[in-house]
Amino acid sequence: MSNHQQQANHKKIGVGIIGASPSNPGWAVAAHIPAVQALPGFRLVAVSTSNRESADAAAEAFGVPGFDNYQELIQHPEVDLVVIAINMQYHYDIALAAIEAGKMVYSEWPLGMSTEQAQDLANRAKEAGVRTFIGLQARYSPAIQHARDLIAQGYIGNVLATTLSGTGLIWEPVTIRKFAYTYDVNAGATMLASAGLHAIDGLNYVLGDYDNVSAKLEVRHPEVQIADDGTTLKVTAPDHMAIIGTLESGVLATTLYRSGTSRDFDLRWEIIGTDGELVITADFNGNMQNTELKLKGGKGEDKTLTEIVIPSQYTEDIKAIPEGPARSSNIGKFYASLAKDVREGTNETPDFAHAVKRHLLYDTIMTASRTGVEQKVNQYHINS
Repeated sequence: MSNHQQQANHKKIGVGIIGASPSNPGWAVAAHIPAVQALPGFRLVAVSTSNRESADAAAEAFGVPGFDNYQELIQHPEVDLVVIAINMQYHYDIALAAIEAGKMVYSEWPLGMSTEQAQDLANRAKEAGVRTFIGLQARYSPAIQHARDLIAQGYIGNVLATTLSGTGLIWEPVTIRKFAYTYDVNAGATMLASAGLHAIDGLNYVLGDYDNVSAKLEVRHPEVQIADDGTTLKVTAPDHMAIIGTLESGVLATTLYRSGTSRDFDLRWEIIGTDGELVITADFNGNMQNTELKLKGGKGEDKTLTEIVIPSQYTEDIKAIPEGPARSSNIGKFYASLAKDVREGTNETPDFAHAVKRHLLYDTIMTASRTGVEQKVNQYHINS
């Protein structure tokens, strides 16, 4: 265990957030900073942006030192936890620098541009004794956590099958320059890598990992128009995907994601059992990890589904967080879990080793789609 982790065990965790520009606010400003500022186990101690002007604006807005390069933030003595909340092509270099400095690291998903990068980071972190966290937070949705507990309690009997259908919001025929990179399969932020794997990770959290998968991923919109300037780009990242597989428990799992939004539910996840069913929905935004989910259920002699009220115990740890993205996106509950792990020496929050498993699953699904052959899912273990 690094010195910074030992210190964080006994005091508030000092957080440095990379990508916190108030002049071009993104996920760091919308979700991470409000969560850190509201939760009692943390204190925001530094922020970093890509240039001096925005760094100065961030320092003024958040009342902490603002740096225009991530190395200075990492070396700041009060930073215990480095949070990487910028585009994924920078994740590897920043995470590596943080690990080498002995700082805990929280990276947004995906961890790297490839499984090899994720594997390297996970192994280096283990060798250095550095705690890591990967931003796969769908599991922290109160609706998902309650559904998982209901299933464990036998609410729907033995689980038989599950069907998950969602929308990715983007990957439509028209986009803005900011999102253009997501249409490039080599840029790493594809529908499968982002919306798809976030949702599948939530599914696996509730029902267990895959034993095997078959898949079909297709580009259904071959060109995308950039609304900013009217130019067009060739699309190489699949914008529709269908995945069918068998979980290790024998449960049959089907996942379908598509571009854009729906005129009905943007997300509908049905879990079918021998004595009932549970249905999780989102009215808007099919990205399971950062939208408010509703839970319905029915069992036994019930003829229809009824809404299941989520008990307050599932939000007790984030009651200090105001309404907004930090709460609805489950980032706040992720931070609460992270703090508990650091404080108690547990390992419940997804880490870089978990990220490697999901990168491998991405590769396996892509292989299944490319070959048309069912693939066995490899469960990777960090080198000991």
